[in-house]
Amino acid sequence: MRVLARVLLGFGVFLVVAGVIALTWAPGVVKKTPLDVDTLTVYTGEAAKIDPATGDFDRRPVYALTDTKADSEASSSDHVLFVTTQCAVFDTGGEKVCVDGEDPDLITANIDVFATDRTTALSVDDKNLPADAVPHEGLVNKFPFDVQKKAYPFWDGTLGRAVDIEYQDTETVDGLETYRFSYTVADEPIEVAEGVDGTYDNVITVNVDPRTGSIVKSGQDQQRYLADGTQALDITVVTDDDTIKTAVDEAKANGSSLTLLLTIVPVVGLVGGALCLIAGGLLLARRRERPGARVAERSQDRVPA
Repeated sequence: MRVLARVLLGFGVFLVVAGVIALTWAPGVVKKTPLDVDTLTVYTGEAAKIDPATGDFDRRPVYALTDTKADSEASSSDHVLFVTTQCAVFDTGGEKVCVDGEDPDLITANIDVFATDRTTALSVDDKNLPADAVPHEGLVNKFPFDVQKKAYPFWDGTLGRAVDIEYQDTETVDGLETYRFSYTVADEPIEVAEGVDGTYDNVITVNVDPRTGSIVKSGQDQQRYLADGTQALDITVVTDDDTIKTAVDEAKANGSSLTLLLTIVPVVGLVGGALCLIAGGLLLARRRERPGARVAERSQDRVPA
C-alpha cells in the first residue's frame, strides 16, 4: 500500500506539471509559424491578355503557381523569412511550370521576399531581408492562429500596400469549417506593364482555417486597363482541387495536434494528476490511521529459523 501511494503521488505530480506546462508554456511554442514551410499552390482558370501587335483579346485556359519556401537559416525564433515565386501562364496542355520571360504564354511572373512575425503573421522589417526587398505590410501568406471574424490588413503586391480584407461568412471546404474573407479594389492606379500606366480592379477571396490561420483556398478576379480605358488583362483563377485537399488535410492534422497539446493534455494532466494526488494522499492517511499495520507487515515478512 505504501508503494502504491508513492507511485500515485509521483505520477500525480508528473501529470499536474505536464498540465501546467501545456497551459502556460506550450501555446507560445506551438502557435508559431513553422520554419520548414515549403508549399506549392496551383490555381486554374481563364485569362485574356491583349496582344499589342494585333489587338486580340481572346480568353483562354490559364494556370498560376505560387511556390513558397521558408528560409530557415535566415529566420529566427520570432520572425520567418519567405521566398515566393509566382507566375501565371496560358495553359496549352503541357506540364504546369513557370516558363521563362521569352515564352509567349507567360502572363505575369515575379519573385517576392518578405518576413513575417511567427505569432501574429504580420509582415515585419527583418535585418536578414535583402537590401532590395520590397517593404511589406499586413498579412501575406497566412492568418494568425485563432482567426477572428473581423477585418485584417492584407498585402496586395500589385498595389504595393495592405488592403483591409473583411470577414464574410463561414463556409465548409472539403469537410473543414473555414472563414471566408474578401476585399475589392477598383480603378486603382498602377503600372500595367513596365513604364505603362493604367488602372487595376480585383476581387480577392480566401478561405482560412480559423484554428491554424492557414489559407486552404483562394482566388481572384482581376482586370487591368490602359490609360485610355483599353482592357489589357482579364484573369480569373481559383485554387485547384488537389491543392485544396492537401491544404485541408494539413489544417485538420495541425488542428488535431493543437487540440491534443492545448486541450487534452491540460485536462488529463490537471484532472488526472489531482485524482492521483488525492488517491495517494488517502492511502497514506489510511496507513497512518492503522498504527499496528507496520508491525503486522514485518511479522508476515519474518522467516522462521
